[in-house]
Amino acid sequence: MAHESFAFSPSALRSLRLQRELLERDERRRALARGSAERRLPPGTPPSPPRRRQVCRDPAVHNALYAGDLRRVQSIFRDEATANVVLETVSEELVWSPEQGTGPGVLPFFSLLLSLPFPLQNRWGASTGVQLQVGSGEQGLWVLSPRRQHTSALRIAAARGYEDCARHLLLRGAAVDAVVGGRAPLHDSAAAPHPNCARLLLAFGADPNVLSADGSAPLHLCTAPHSLRYGCAELLLAHGAQVNLGTRDRQVTALHVAARQGLVAHVELYLHHGADPSVRTHQGETPLNAAAAAAERPEDSERFLRVAERLLEAGAEPGAAGRKGHTPLHNACANGHPAMARLLLRHGADATVPNGAGDTPMDCALRAVREYRQQRPEETLTLLLDHGALPAHPKMLRLCCQHPPALEVMLNVTGCPGFYASAVRMAGQPRRLQHLARVAIRRHLGARCCAAVPRLALPPPLRRYLQLPIEGLIS
Repeated sequence: MAHESFAFSPSALRSLRLQRELLERDERRRALARGSAERRLPPGTPPSPPRRRQVCRDPAVHNALYAGDLRRVQSIFRDEATANVVLETVSEELVWSPEQGTGPGVLPFFSLLLSLPFPLQNRWGASTGVQLQVGSGEQGLWVLSPRRQHTSALRIAAARGYEDCARHLLLRGAAVDAVVGGRAPLHDSAAAPHPNCARLLLAFGADPNVLSADGSAPLHLCTAPHSLRYGCAELLLAHGAQVNLGTRDRQVTALHVAARQGLVAHVELYLHHGADPSVRTHQGETPLNAAAAAAERPEDSERFLRVAERLLEAGAEPGAAGRKGHTPLHNACANGHPAMARLLLRHGADATVPNGAGDTPMDCALRAVREYRQQRPEETLTLLLDHGALPAHPKMLRLCCQHPPALEVMLNVTGCPGFYASAVRMAGQPRRLQHLARVAIRRHLGARCCAAVPRLALPPPLRRYLQLPIEGLIS
């Protein structure tokens, strides 16, 4: 095999310092692993010399695998040693190097870059040219740095659905659970998804709960709707994947992932296999928190609502406070999602609880008025008021000024003296006794407004008046 390097994809700018830290961390992990293995040896046994990994940089070998050329793969990978070779690609990328700003060779390289007839691009694609920055005592330069990426032949075949190539490699002794370049082959086949390759790997003994370098199992990577339709998620569960297994560092489960992606069928599947709807991540997030926080786009609101319905039916806690003390209701209000707010309130969510910053769901709903004017935020405000939320501080009402229906709701329920005086100056006349009576009744009922007002022995027009109807006027 030749030892040339070949880049297969455009390289992204990475920090040189981050690369060094990652390499040092890998070295420490390998040293600890070697020390642990040596301690398990019987006394007097000489330690075996560390095995040197075979690395292939030959573009011809890489191309055969990426193209799924079975005949060439069969001619190249003939035994266990070649089937487990590490494939390395090296690409040059520009990184900002503060510590090399005044080192040897910088000025010649800087002169070379200045002579280029085209501008350089930063990691966001913006034209930056070549910069020698001096600020806060820091000097540096954009320099070319090699970036090495590792993978295995079996990973490439599994990621692209080349079942025949994967079978040949497995028959030649390819390690089915080898984590090379951060992932095992089963991670790639599940993420793609390619159920034919996943089924083959599992038949050869692949661990359905194998963890990647970042601590994710294959089930965590089933994030697209078709990963269920084509059977990868069901296949992994059928072969023993642990549905409540959390990622190594954050303890995110597959149910968290499916809820955050709005995958209704996945959520139903995981719940059917015993997924815990109350399980929390290290930050305290439940799957319901994840679904409510991710429902940001109006076009996705329906499927996230269905996810929340399934989770609540399975016993999810509607008031579970997650990251920064946000409850699902805080997130639903902040995302301008009145249907989800109604669902959560119907299941007992508290409309008055503050988050870690002291903001109530009402505060979140008011801040969302301007951005989600097309989502009828006045409905969310009315819902919160009907379930005991206190009227907002007068200073918060400025957030409603660009959406008259929301301002109407807040004006019709506010009875504090400071705001009342400002309303008098604006309208030029005092509020009616009927309005003051409504404020007093709603304040007395509090969280019982939603259930009690429809049962009051009052004429229908008065009951409707107490329910803050949207009529386009300050009543």
